[in-house]
Amino acid sequence: MKFLTPLLLSASLLAAAPVATAQSPGQSPYTTRFAVDAPVIAGLGAVSGFGLYRVQQKQGLTEEQLAALSKNNVPKIDRFVAGNYSTSAQTASDLLCYGSLAVAPGLLALDPSMRAHYGQVLVLYVETMATSAAMFTSSVGNVYRYRPFLYGSGGTPRERSSKISTNSFFAGHTAHTATATFFAAKVFHDYHPGSAAEPFVWGAAAVVPAAVAYYRMEAGKHFLTDNLLGYAVGATMGVVVPQLHKTGRRTGLSVSPLQGLNVNGYSYGGLLVTKHL
Repeated sequence: MKFLTPLLLSASLLAAAPVATAQSPGQSPYTTRFAVDAPVIAGLGAVSGFGLYRVQQKQGLTEEQLAALSKNNVPKIDRFVAGNYSTSAQTASDLLCYGSLAVAPGLLALDPSMRAHYGQVLVLYVETMATSAAMFTSSVGNVYRYRPFLYGSGGTPRERSSKISTNSFFAGHTAHTATATFFAAKVFHDYHPGSAAEPFVWGAAAVVPAAVAYYRMEAGKHFLTDNLLGYAVGATMGVVVPQLHKTGRRTGLSVSPLQGLNVNGYSYGGLLVTKHL
């Protein structure tokens, strides 16, 4: 169920938000097109669905495999987390993560300039979250890495033998939280460039997923490197996806004639095709 949360949230937001086909002049810094963004979101959802299917095909650990686990086999950078287990830390990470998924876009609705284009903002949020979710599910669906708590005595027998206990790489809670917070900070920046509040906005965007990462390690769910990658993936997607929709970005191809081109005494004509980024 935890894997489905970002997808269900994205689907509900998409159903509730009208797709903006173009920004109002001088107001929205973004451009969205249903013909482009809807298939992209659907494709990302399909990738996530396949990733979830792959997760279901994984096998949990046998008692013999659990008994053979040793902290000495964990890379030194991650070894300090091996054996951690805390249900209270897990609860704290859940509250911070799932809360941020709803609070981040909700805070943007308080801004009047964003509220005028909130349907468009929600579509961008759905697409951004779907991108991170696709990367996350593809990772955990294909990579076996045992969670840190398996290297200690914590957890119930069912938890320790579950296929979910092989999903340490990479940290989904951290990735999704970073996606939400950095998306909110990026959108705020694009609507209010140069605002005096920006340092506080970006600071909050950075601190919240870092706190989630801390609690995920305390809970014995992910190693440090799992969280570092999750943080990097989430923060990157939170910034890059909105940036790709910025108004004024030159995209597509242009074609212009080539005439009088002389190479080694020979004249050529033709077309010059240029890709604009």
